[in-house]
Amino acid sequence: MNIGWNDIFTAVGLALVIEGLPYFLWAEKMPKVLRLLSEKPPMVLRMIGMVAMLGGLLIVYIVRS
Repeated sequence: MNIGWNDIFTAVGLALVIEGLPYFLWAEKMPKVLRLLSEKPPMVLRMIGMVAMLGGLLIVYIVRS
């Protein structure tokens, strides 16, 4: 498997697009969502992050195979 800089920058760009979507589409609701997330314990945030990473890895695996 040969991954070049072009693939890395494409992945980073797509990640930024996906990260920015909620702020663009639901700008009015994002402060409330962020406030709710800030009240969650660190373990819950870690679990959310882990599920997101595993989901991303699964998508990459499916698309690349």
